[in-house]
Amino acid sequence: MPRFRHALPQLDGRLFLADGGMETTLIFLDGLDLPDFAAFDLLRRTGGRAVLERYIRPYAELARRLGTGFILDSATWRASADWGTRLGYTPKTLADANREAIAMLEPLREEFQTPQTPVVLNGCVWPRGDDYSADRLLSVTESESYHREQIDTFVGTEADMVSAITMNYVEEAIGITQAARQAAMPVVIFFTVETDGRLPTGQTLQAAVDQVDAATDAYPAYFMINCTHPTHFDQVLETRAPWLDRLGGLRANASRKSHAELDESTDLDDGDPSELGRQYAAIKQRAPRLNVLGGCCGTDHRHIEQIAATCGPLFPQAD
Repeated sequence: MPRFRHALPQLDGRLFLADGGMETTLIFLDGLDLPDFAAFDLLRRTGGRAVLERYIRPYAELARRLGTGFILDSATWRASADWGTRLGYTPKTLADANREAIAMLEPLREEFQTPQTPVVLNGCVWPRGDDYSADRLLSVTESESYHREQIDTFVGTEADMVSAITMNYVEEAIGITQAARQAAMPVVIFFTVETDGRLPTGQTLQAAVDQVDAATDAYPAYFMINCTHPTHFDQVLETRAPWLDRLGGLRANASRKSHAELDESTDLDDGDPSELGRQYAAIKQRAPRLNVLGGCCGTDHRHIEQIAATCGPLFPQAD
């Protein structure tokens, strides 16, 4: 089984797809109960692993059919100490859940990977607190200490990398990066922004990326934006701005709603998949290194198929 830990194939610039909004799909389309939005908890339920595999398959099949790479994410966004304790996990059972979440992806990689369609196993890390709020800020040291346990668990698995998803302030992102660096594990930092294109702290995306890079010797493999609609941040993506060379991926929401509005939503807002695809293509033309494309809240395989259709022609075709 290949391990890409020190040579991530998505860094060569080819198109890589990712999945959509796992939790919103499982809750609103499949009718499942996910306390604390924790998809990893399905692994201890009867039939839960089959549910997760059934969710992943349409995306993996799409990537193979289109001849793209694929980022295969673990369902471990909230599988860290505080969230695990809330859900009744001990440190041992939580570590076991993180390992199982990666192990269940290994047969899927074997099934869907080809020489032309590499599949990267990604261990996902979530903020310690509320991903939409910067009310409770960790210091860099606190963040590194808190997230090290989960990242170290991933080191002992077949995970190729880790991703810190929906980061809403810089100190936690720096701490996660430093923990990953100590573990010699590649890391990708995802920032989320409000409707004004700024982090919840008011910091600009550019300043956040620059600060993380300055504090960590540019250790992140690249940065991504997630859990926000393209209309919330496209105005801050100035063409040819140097920092855009560090923007490697996008996982946007289908909905134009703010984070506060999404928190109060009782129905799924799946937006317009075709429009979302066109918006991704417009962003790709301003951020040339953007090549990892997936979705977040409200998106499903329809959105990813439209994104691939509109953005695919913007990438060099494989031989």
